[in-house]
Amino acid sequence: MQDAHRSGCPINLTLEVLGDRWSLIVIRDIIFGDRRRYRELLTRSEEGIASNVLADRLKRLLAAGLLTKADDPRHRQSVIYSLTEPAIQLVPLLTQMGAWGRRHAPASRELSIRAQLLEEGGPPLWEELMDELRARHLNADACGPSVSNSVLQRLNAAYEAIRQASN
Repeated sequence: MQDAHRSGCPINLTLEVLGDRWSLIVIRDIIFGDRRRYRELLTRSEEGIASNVLADRLKRLLAAGLLTKADDPRHRQSVIYSLTEPAIQLVPLLTQMGAWGRRHAPASRELSIRAQLLEEGGPPLWEELMDELRARHLNADACGPSVSNSVLQRLNAAYEAIRQASN
């Protein structure tokens, strides 16, 4: 039986799962935008993902074990996507990608603020965020707990403050 991977290099293996144009964007939107339903992921994406591409990426991420899905208790024709532990462990990678993009690409101030705060907060903040994501996505409660002054709330408040100031 032939191995399905090009090589056993860990960077190659990671790229085989996440190296397409949209997979990390979908995971980013679930983590930072709390977009857990198909319609939310489709209509609220800054990059304008096409419906067929989104459906394909969700299938790939489910097959790769980065997402799970469950019936939405509020709407019987909808499902809720949740991160798995391997997806949650992408937070440091996404943080480093955001930091790189802020330094070397024409990133907007409002879309950079979360990356800036995560970079400045370092590994302790990343761990706090990952713990919040575990509580929200790995617990049986599909809607997740409400945490006051959570990392996500602080990141989103900073984003909203910059967005409001620029309007």
